[in-house]
Parts: sequence; structure tokens; C-alpha cells
Amino acid sequence: MAERPAFYIRQGKVSSEIFSFEWFPGFAVSQKEKSIESLHDAIQKMHAGAGPLEISTKSKDPLGRKLSAFNLMLNHHSLENVFQSAKVFENGGPYLDLLDVPPKEAKRDERLRSSGNLKAFFFQGEEFPLVPLTAFYDYIYFSAVKESLAAEEISTLLKYNFFTDIEFNPAKSINTQARTVSMIRLILEEYGILPDFSKDDFIQYHKEHITY
Repeated sequence: MAERPAFYIRQGKVSSEIFSFEWFPGFAVSQKEKSIESLHDAIQKMHAGAGPLEISTKSKDPLGRKLSAFNLMLNHHSLENVFQSAKVFENGGPYLDLLDVPPKEAKRDERLRSSGNLKAFFFQGEEFPLVPLTAFYDYIYFSAVKESLAAEEISTLLKYNFFTDIEFNPAKSINTQARTVSMIRLILEEYGILPDFSKDDFIQYHKEHITY
């Protein structure tokens, strides 16, 4: 058995719930798909009418795969590259050369672990603080969705009400595309579209609508 969170909207805020499900070990895509199906079955058993969507490259749904951080593009770069290249540490960064390497290589760059504590993010001439948690990641993800997907595809998210990311383990990391997509669904409910938020407007919205 394993445990993973699913993200959903409750009382106008993005919340999460932990679900136990059967885990299928192994690196094969078929094993990941079995684990996702087991997780989604657990969600539907607990919540009648639940419509879960996996957000990752392992999703069976084309929309879920398009929404993977490894597939989204921002300013002609992979979202993963943008995120890693924006990190500012005590002893270095941002490392803008990480924009132009394969996404997995950017994530594993040794400088990200040898430059001291993370201090902030720097993107498009603006500094983003570490608090609220996940705000910078969610901001660039939100921007990448607007750039990478058509409005009709984005509106399809309203068909779903639970979002998962099979690779996300909250004991090891905090950023997850599943939480951000849940927030995007909430924004769609409120605005009908994805607005052109300024940095400050987005951070304020984030403070008001994201729970951890």
C-alpha cells in the first residue's frame, strides 16, 4: 500500500486529502498506470461523483500529459528548465544556462545542491520570495498553461474535480502540478478564463486560496 494526496476545491480554496491505495512497483509505464488507476479508484470510493485527473507524463488522459511540467513550455523553454534556472542561492544563481539543457539534466545540476540555501527566485527581472510556499512554481506553471494550451483545452478542466500526481511525495517535496491545476480550475470557476495576473495580484490570490 502507498499514500498520495489528491487536490480539490473546498469552500473556495484548494485543499488536499491523503488516500491509501495499492502501489504497483517498477519503472514500466504500465506499472505507473496501474498505480494511478488504483489511486483514482480509492478517491471514487471515498467521494461519490469524483472525477479524478492524473497530471503527469504517465496520465492516460492526453490533457493530463499535456499539463505535465516536462511538457509545458514558457518563453520557448521547458517549464522545468525555467523553474530550476530561476533559483537564487546564498552562494550563487540564478543559473540561466540551465534554460538550454535537457529538463532532467537541469533538475540534477550539481550547483543546485552545492550553492547553499535557497533564498529566492528571479524571473523576468523580478524577484519572487519563498513565501507563500509554492507561489513561484504556481505562477510560472499558470503562465505556461496559458502559453501552451488553447482556451478550449483549458476549459476542459471543469470536467474534473480531483487532481493527482503519482510521482509527488509530500514527504520529499512541496511543489506539485496537481495542486496548481486544482488552483487553475478554481480560477476558471471564478473568472471563466485565466486572467492576466500581475505578479503581485497572483501572489495575493495565492495567499487567499491555497491551503497546505
